[in-house]
Amino acid sequence: MGLQAKGAFPGFSVDDVDAAREFYSGALGLAVDESMGGLWITLPSGQGVFVYGKPNHEPASFTILNFEVDDLDAAVDALNAAGVSTKIYEAPNDFGTDSRGIAHGTATGDGPDICWFRDPAGNVLSLIAA
Repeated sequence: MGLQAKGAFPGFSVDDVDAAREFYSGALGLAVDESMGGLWITLPSGQGVFVYGKPNHEPASFTILNFEVDDLDAAVDALNAAGVSTKIYEAPNDFGTDSRGIAHGTATGDGPDICWFRDPAGNVLSLIAA
């Protein structure tokens, strides 16, 4: 018979909900609403994600959100202008990123061009050239 769910949505924790609200609405320009004691963020696809405060939050050790962009260079410039660092990995585990934090996977045949950055809680997000 299986689960009779009427919907589903992803979620992740942060250590400071106010800082998350400012980052996701200000730096990233996403629609952010108060919901269930946390934040409901509407992604460009229309999907929502729930962000909740957690006192003993530990940043995810993996990429929690990937944003597809048409122009990766312009998107990196926009993030950097908003004060977001896109060079978060250093050698020897820098994934081949350049000085701006972009891994040029299409040039090496290792996948898409991608750039990682962190939210104020330390969670990893990415921009991927689509």
